Amino acid sequence: MILVRDVFRARFGKGGEAVAVLKEGVGLIRRLGASRGGEPRLLTDFAGPFFTMVLETTHASLAEYEQGLKDLTASAEFPAWYATVVPVMEGGHREVLEVLQ
Repeated sequence: MILVRDVFRARFGKGGEAVAVLKEGVGLIRRLGASRGGEPRLLTDFAGPFFTMVLETTHASLAEYEQGLKDLTASAEFPAWYATVVPVMEGGHREVLEVLQ
């Protein structure tokens, strides 16, 4: 099982907008079946760097993750959604982890 964590940092003062945008992204992932290994989850910081959000998805394999990412980014809806992400985010990174238990 592969766990992918897309970690985002919102611009100061844009936390609420960023959460709304990522909730739309979760809906897009669901509609397109881009997380076949389970339900995508959206998490926000409780402590640590302010305005941190994590979008988690699970996949049976790296190949399944890659195909889901291709399906997502190739969709007609993706460019318009992504254009709403850029103005509210300061940065981010991706973690791709293997679940051992």
